[in-house]
Amino acid sequence: MFQTAAKTLSVASSVSRAISVRHYCKKTTRKLRISEALLGSELGANVKVQGWVRSVRPQKTNLFFHVNDGSCLQSLQIVAGSDLDEPLLTFGSAVEVTGILKKSPHQKQPVELEAEQIHIIGECNPVDFPFKIKERHSLEYIRQFPHLRCRTNAFSSLLRIRSEATTAIHSYFKKNGFVQIHTPIITSNDCEGAGELFQVEPSGPDYDENENFFSVPAFLSVSGQLHLEVMSGAFSGVYTFGPTFRAENSQSRRHLAEFYMVEAEVSFTQSIEDLTKVMEDMFRSSTEHVLAHCAEDVNLFHKHVTPGHRDMVDAMLKRRFPVITYSEAVDILNRSSQEFAFPTDWGCDLQTEHEKYLVKHCGNIPVFVTDYPYDLKPFYARDNQDSPEHTAAAVDLLVPGVGELCGGSLREERLDLLRARLEEAGLEDTYSWYLDLRRFGSVPHGGFGLGFERYLQCILGVDNIKDVIPFPRFSHSCLL
Repeated sequence: MFQTAAKTLSVASSVSRAISVRHYCKKTTRKLRISEALLGSELGANVKVQGWVRSVRPQKTNLFFHVNDGSCLQSLQIVAGSDLDEPLLTFGSAVEVTGILKKSPHQKQPVELEAEQIHIIGECNPVDFPFKIKERHSLEYIRQFPHLRCRTNAFSSLLRIRSEATTAIHSYFKKNGFVQIHTPIITSNDCEGAGELFQVEPSGPDYDENENFFSVPAFLSVSGQLHLEVMSGAFSGVYTFGPTFRAENSQSRRHLAEFYMVEAEVSFTQSIEDLTKVMEDMFRSSTEHVLAHCAEDVNLFHKHVTPGHRDMVDAMLKRRFPVITYSEAVDILNRSSQEFAFPTDWGCDLQTEHEKYLVKHCGNIPVFVTDYPYDLKPFYARDNQDSPEHTAAAVDLLVPGVGELCGGSLREERLDLLRARLEEAGLEDTYSWYLDLRRFGSVPHGGFGLGFERYLQCILGVDNIKDVIPFPRFSHSCLL
């Protein structure tokens, strides 16, 4: 009898626990990103979403509003009874909503959330908020508010595209066997030789202004190339992707004081074609990845910000990039009926107006220009000694709407020629370590740099480089 009672108690306890577990599961609320909720895989579940209100539409019996959390372009519609109406629920406010995810009766949206609880996390006065509901603001307008412009559809789309493009570039290099190198931000080298440097020194009463903190003058990096060249003595392919700095007193639509650059160095190559192949393949691979993984965001730009630009992007991906020499480029410019502000004599550097004309002349697709005059290039560019004119084994990639996107060269691996070039420039002592690279196990190599913001300008059709970076830095402007 005792055993029977114990068994009955055990069964009752098990049933109680089972009911308790079922009850607990029923009440469990799963937190979802908006992108996850819109997939509809959690229909009927009790879920919680957090985000910012993009629109509010009160009616007699129901309240409709849309919430976005930045995970995708689309917003999730929330349906709430009038009893849940909150006076602080306004455009721009931050909210947390709990409810049942249901299939929407409207074709424009796959699902909607039937709210059971609404919690206002952050209030927003829509009168003072610089962005107005249902108004499509221009990129120039939202640029005035670098601390708030990520709240707009256009700029949040840009930031998702930028993130995905970063992933695509890293994926390309990983797939092709390159090793990522974290090159320094602070350096004692002026890689470009243009003198447009930001010098780095500490401030404060404890530091002597007449003494260098690093014992030598130090600068913010204009390029990681020389550090990649060091690594090319141990790896067949290396790359870096990070911020670079130029102290250019420019307000142009193509220049920034701080921007991101993708740089690569390829060992065991004596061919410019090896470099142009990497440039073109990376451009194609990354662009195709972005178009596939950010379709809605890219379409927003191509439809509302830069109408018709998608056709140009498709044309770039369909055709191989043509290659012309600098001499051929100068001939094309001189035969043109267009008047240029800058000279087009052989030996002159190509300006933006020249670059854009050459791109149009070649069918409005990217074009490589090779074999520049030797005197236009830095000390490390390889001398084309067998050319009738004195040229360097250098190459630029010019693209529609932007001009120069990539710049690169084969590096001078011949010790005697390199030493003579450095002596001529008075740099032999400064770059004695660079000569060591040629003395100990040197191999022919070359590399290039790609301006990441210019790449985004190119594929999205954005006219101003300040509109494709979260916090633009340029002369007389360092907001935030």
